[in-house]
Amino acid sequence: MSAMRFFALLLAAAPLATGFLAPAFPAESAEKDVIVEQPDTNASPKQRLDNLYAQLKRERDPEKANGIAQEIRTEWNDSGSATVNLLMQWADKAIEDKRSAAALDFLDQAIALKPTYAESWNRRATLNYASGNYRKSMSDIEHVLDLDPRHFGALSGMAAILNDTGNDQLTLKAWERFLEVFPANRTAQEQVNTLSEKLAGSRT
Repeated sequence: MSAMRFFALLLAAAPLATGFLAPAFPAESAEKDVIVEQPDTNASPKQRLDNLYAQLKRERDPEKANGIAQEIRTEWNDSGSATVNLLMQWADKAIEDKRSAAALDFLDQAIALKPTYAESWNRRATLNYASGNYRKSMSDIEHVLDLDPRHFGALSGMAAILNDTGNDQLTLKAWERFLEVFPANRTAQEQVNTLSEKLAGSRT
């Protein structure tokens, strides 16, 4: 995929509301003693996710933010369909057992059954990335961000692909987009600082 296509994808994902499979493109793990706001049990899944994203955007303490991010991952993992959830579990087990073809088949089935479920696309993006198929991985990431522009797992996956292709400017833009969603993430902060300094140095 061309650099211009990557740039167009970044721009398409830009709008954010105010309020990649995580294991493959991991954020920092949450500490067990981190306390996050209790979810409203009467809220819909979308409302719960919106509330968590709003908390994540406000939080500046890295440990507390990691706890909120883990809550978001929990929401991502529930498709609302018992069948799709089971297919996702089978895919995870197949990935763990290094049976990539079987995992891909399970993810294809999950996507076919519920194409509006962002995490199935993200999981497949992760698998394609691990297999070195960047074109397919980026295509899946595009679907994730169409469904959920704040999916920081997909944004970190995008940054990883752009970094691997050697495009520092677009990698920086991807990490900046990540930080709009997850401002307290130390890894993203370090990446932005490193890339900003590198690009500034290349201009002098």
